[in-house]
Amino acid sequence: MSVLEKTLPKLLIVDDEPAILHAFRRALGHDELRLLTADCGDDAIAVAREQRPDVIILDVNLPDMSGLDVYASIRDHSTKTPVVFITGHGTAEMAIEATKRGAYDYLFKPLELDELRRVVHGALAVARAQSVAPVFNRDASDWDGETDILVGRSPAMNVIYKNIGRVAAQDVNVLITGESGTGKELVARAIYHHSQRANASFLPVNCAAIPDAILESELFGHERGAFTGASQTRIGKFEQCSGGTMFLDEVGDMSPTTQAKILRLLDEQRFERLGGNETIRTDVRLIAATNRNLEEMVAAGEFREDLYFRLSVFSIHLPPLRERGDDLRRLIEHFVRTFARDLGKEVTDIPEATFARLASHDWPGNVRELQSVLKQTLLRAASPVLLPEFLPPTLLPGAEQAPASIGNDEFQLQQWDRFIATRIEAGSGNLYEEAGRQTDRHLLMAVLRHTQGNQLQAARILGISRATLRTKLRLLQINVDEIRW
Repeated sequence: MSVLEKTLPKLLIVDDEPAILHAFRRALGHDELRLLTADCGDDAIAVAREQRPDVIILDVNLPDMSGLDVYASIRDHSTKTPVVFITGHGTAEMAIEATKRGAYDYLFKPLELDELRRVVHGALAVARAQSVAPVFNRDASDWDGETDILVGRSPAMNVIYKNIGRVAAQDVNVLITGESGTGKELVARAIYHHSQRANASFLPVNCAAIPDAILESELFGHERGAFTGASQTRIGKFEQCSGGTMFLDEVGDMSPTTQAKILRLLDEQRFERLGGNETIRTDVRLIAATNRNLEEMVAAGEFREDLYFRLSVFSIHLPPLRERGDDLRRLIEHFVRTFARDLGKEVTDIPEATFARLASHDWPGNVRELQSVLKQTLLRAASPVLLPEFLPPTLLPGAEQAPASIGNDEFQLQQWDRFIATRIEAGSGNLYEEAGRQTDRHLLMAVLRHTQGNQLQAARILGISRATLRTKLRLLQINVDEIRW
């Protein structure tokens, strides 16, 4: 096994039907994953203990024992590994019961590939959030890139570190504010890992990425027949996460109805599923985040004042990258070292001219934009010295005027030829797929610019489902908030 394979996330699929494994290979064959398999409960338990997979897909009906028994045995040795159940319509009760006990989700047969990808990638994100504790108050030069790190020694970041230390062990709600891309989830994860609930689950939910009609069901669950298409009972995240920590990102995008239900939950720690009458009790610590000004939204009547007060028992504001001074250099050094290792690039030096060019940019997308730029730069790099000319065209001098000096078609062809030449020089052995991803990236960003970020309209133009579009955006690391209209 190669060194790269050893570092890939591991997905264990437990099912005795060859068709299920085939479906996973179709859905995830191009993703960077190690697929492990088992066709019975005993083998599943043995593989889980030996290989310690990041995520487990578990059929409820196995030849030698029930999926619930397998789940209980796995939880004895690994309390936080996300487990996704696969169930037929006639065996949904077992999967529902497992989810009440902390399983991540459940899927119905026959498997829908888009839904399969969404759930698996969501579970992988949860696995990483729960297992990797962010490190803070370090210089990039001190760290080997093996884990997430809150880089920076600016006065603003020192305040952040102190605030995390003050609130982490206190079982109170926290509101994290700041522009998009400043690292709000990283701070939320740091609070979780240093809290009294660190041994329980951590579930992130992005309120802006889920339509209002679906978000309420995602959070609170629904009963069978609650609405058109609700053919089975579904357990919501608040019920599943009882005893743990929920991270609600972009809470400013919640509808008034969802805001009211969240407020009741925070006040009483109880709720009802959609379409149900049973009161369900839960015990969840809430960490919320937003890039919007909630105080202005309260004044405008767009956000409930009582909910704002409940969420902001303790507030942490993250500064934009442009206000963090020398932290930019530290972040560049850290990400170049980390991404160079991941991409197999030998980079020994970053000239001052490259630092200067990066420092002249305003970074409206903050740290997330910096990460994207540095990945692109490393992919274009043709020497161990990260020269300024390897930077993306938008960061080079005169980039805004370049298309005007020559025809747009000619300019685009030159850019395309340069990309191909750079990847050939870098020794690419997968150029066909890389070119396809590059084409997809340009196409999606062009359509999203046209729709001004409206993903539903963009999906219609592209002729794909919204779920497929969201999957492609995630795989291509496109952040809609960073696209300039």
